[in-house]
Amino acid sequence: MKRLLLSATAGLLLFGAEARADTTLKLVEVITSPERTDTLKTIVAGFEKSHPGVHVEITSLAWGSAFEKFATMVSAGDVPDVVEMPDRWLSLYAGSGRLESLEPYLAKWDGTAGLNERTLQLGRYVDKTAYMLPYGFYLRALFYNKVLFKQAGIDAPPKTLEDFAAAAKKVSALPGKAGYCLRGGPGGLNGWMMFGATMAGSAEFFKPDNSSTLADPDWIKGSQFLVDLYKSGGAPKDSVNWGFNEIVAGFYSGTCAMLDQDPDALIAIAQRMKPDEFGVATMPKGPSGRAYPTLGYAGWSMFKASQHKDLDWELIATLDGPAGNIAWNQRTGALPIYKAAEQDPFYKGEQFKGWFDELADKDVVPLIMPTYLPGFGYFADSIAVKSSQQALLGQITPEAMNRQWAAVLTRDKQKAAAKP
Repeated sequence: MKRLLLSATAGLLLFGAEARADTTLKLVEVITSPERTDTLKTIVAGFEKSHPGVHVEITSLAWGSAFEKFATMVSAGDVPDVVEMPDRWLSLYAGSGRLESLEPYLAKWDGTAGLNERTLQLGRYVDKTAYMLPYGFYLRALFYNKVLFKQAGIDAPPKTLEDFAAAAKKVSALPGKAGYCLRGGPGGLNGWMMFGATMAGSAEFFKPDNSSTLADPDWIKGSQFLVDLYKSGGAPKDSVNWGFNEIVAGFYSGTCAMLDQDPDALIAIAQRMKPDEFGVATMPKGPSGRAYPTLGYAGWSMFKASQHKDLDWELIATLDGPAGNIAWNQRTGALPIYKAAEQDPFYKGEQFKGWFDELADKDVVPLIMPTYLPGFGYFADSIAVKSSQQALLGQITPEAMNRQWAAVLTRDKQKAAAKP
């Protein structure tokens, strides 16, 4: 009887090993750059080494077209096991029931206790359930080119929107230079929202009746501010089409002197500019005396359709465990998810001071966009890009653009509020 039991046990172990040997996990990366992909492959290689027989197939999508391409993949049934989930996609996929709750795994994981409060708060942004484990945070701050500032006779980074416009005008008077690296193409919504909120002095996107504030006069003034800046030559003409790579290149090449970006831009900039050639400062403040830099985040999510959920979690835990997460964030520049990591020497340098100063400033209010709305991803990556380009080119007015945006957000908010 004992021999039979041992034989059966050995058979089960062998079967389990063979099953695992045939396992391929599909991972999709959507915020892609060569540095990020190389880092991801290195961490995944470590996971594969510790899980013999398991292979992780990585698909990398270019961010500019990732929303449409990923949606097409999912609708065609090509569903990944694990996906890099941007904040503004979370409600779309969680709300449609496609994502697996990570709560049971977080309850048992020894890494959960070390996460900072914001990590769990934003991971649970939809239905107060962790459908994503964030890997880091992206807070906008102002990069400024000290060399161009000196040439233009500017002594310090702008503290107000008026200072910002004046600095852009002075730099743009230099031959072949522009003041601001405007992101007019994919991913540009953050800038519009940030300047709108700063001009309005409010982080509220909706009124008590669930109608959007974006059609209010002060929010429209924020959009008008950016359109006027562009039309007056304060930003390069071709910046109407610029995405992340173009604005970052525009800054480190010296084409334009100011850039609002997250810490992930720091890596490429620090590789190409000397430390004394640029600085990072708090975003300029509006009439209320406050600034509203956007706070974004991204992380890892598990699809409910996956047949390998325990392995999926082990992969996520490897990517977001302390070792993997620190390696990832030091290459991507995201602000840390672990309480202890904030004391890491990497974040103690002068280059990160601008972001931590911003977080410590009582008159700086991080702006979290309403990504909990299921339609927000489509709005941000499609509707907003097209209409903002039309506004910059003079095809529609900033007021018309804001009213269009307000109508979309009001509809989505009221629809969400009506759900039982």
